Amino acid sequence: DAEVLPALDAGSGAPRFVFEGRTDPAVPDPMAASVLAYGITAAPEPTGPTACPISHFFTWPPSGATFGGVYDPFEVHPGQPQHVDTPHAYMETEEYQDIRAMITSLRPAG
Repeated sequence: DAEVLPALDAGSGAPRFVFEGRTDPAVPDPMAASVLAYGITAAPEPTGPTACPISHFFTWPPSGATFGGVYDPFEVHPGQPQHVDTPHAYMETEEYQDIRAMITSLRPAG
């Protein structure tokens, strides 16, 4: 999932909100093999099987800013049965929708 954030363009191009994942097929443990994260980035969109690591960094005066969070699809919530969410299932949750709305509504102060 991605959305360009023109309000955060500091002169070098608008960063974008992203919810992205990386999987290392060489790691047999699915909990250790996959990373899912959301944040703001100015990095080029990753492509292909050797895409770069997740980088949530963007240009912001005087140098740059970083903003992101990790989503763990294996997280067990107290009182809830253990299950594994898919990234698409997580995107349908109220939690994800709230996080996405908050991040995409960010504007410079002042």
